[in-house]
Amino acid sequence: MTSTTPTTSTKPPATGREWHLVARPKGWPTPEDFALREAPVRAPGPGRILVRNLHLSVDPYMRGRMDDVKSYVPPFELDRPMDGGAVGVVVASEAEGFAPGDHVLHGLGWREYATLDAGRAAKVSAEPAPLTAYLGVLGMPGLTAYAGLLEVASFKEGDAVFVSGAAGAVGSQVGQIARLKGASRVVGSAGSEEKVRLLTEEYGFDAAFNYKDGPVARQLEEAAPDGIDVYFDNVGGEHLEAAIGSLRVHGRVAVCGMIAQYNATEPPAAPRNLALVIGKRLRIQGMLVGDHSDLRPRFVEEVSAWIRSGELKYHETVVEGIENAADAFLGMLRGRNTGKMVVSLDG
Repeated sequence: MTSTTPTTSTKPPATGREWHLVARPKGWPTPEDFALREAPVRAPGPGRILVRNLHLSVDPYMRGRMDDVKSYVPPFELDRPMDGGAVGVVVASEAEGFAPGDHVLHGLGWREYATLDAGRAAKVSAEPAPLTAYLGVLGMPGLTAYAGLLEVASFKEGDAVFVSGAAGAVGSQVGQIARLKGASRVVGSAGSEEKVRLLTEEYGFDAAFNYKDGPVARQLEEAAPDGIDVYFDNVGGEHLEAAIGSLRVHGRVAVCGMIAQYNATEPPAAPRNLALVIGKRLRIQGMLVGDHSDLRPRFVEEVSAWIRSGELKYHETVVEGIENAADAFLGMLRGRNTGKMVVSLDG
């Protein structure tokens, strides 16, 4: 993709649809917490572009932004458009280096049209992978998996790895990267028999279990009888407690998410075996993917090669139509997706 002088395409549409948060969820979000509304589409000013979104991302972290609490990212404002990852096509440009027809990745999802500073967009190409991949396997979830395993959890060849939420966009990639990097054993948990089969039969996990079938600690001990060295935590709660029990001396935990607690209305009970952290000299570290942007070039190069060779596989659950974006988000929270949940817009 080459740089171009600023140019503007044909007149943009007058209005487009966008999702607003209209109420703070109490516990599990409901459809009534969201509203799809018409809004004016703004032509781009100097240094800005207008993008027609093609694919939108819905992700677990968005649930936390629906609460009016101080966090690492500001909460969504009520009666204002929500935001999130999106891939779209430039329809008008007043920015050097961007022309109508360019595909871009940006952060103003949950809407049909986005007008933004060009510096907040990155050009992407459909040549190495479908455009939706930049919301998943080659995007934020993929970099989360890559950085969380290799940098935060300090994975090394021969480690035994346990991943919770292992059939999701992040977890499935963690397990496969661990396998490709020489893990001695990779174990995952998921919420259905179909997902368990996917982990072992397609993604190459050595063992997997359905956490709904019984105590996680017992199932993990059966799946990894010699213990684990790394736990990649997407769930928290009972999974974290079970992992602490199974970790060997000097084990590491990368805490990426705690989806089991996102919709809780009462504070969760802490893992009851935290005292084991002392004797085992465990390291438990939280992570934010934004801290690891320096890894992106290496990540894209390495993961793209694995995708092209067929060594790394991925799934997407695609929901069609912006009118179904809120339902897609709610379904993702309930585990109704396999791999990355994506909303594709008509046209």
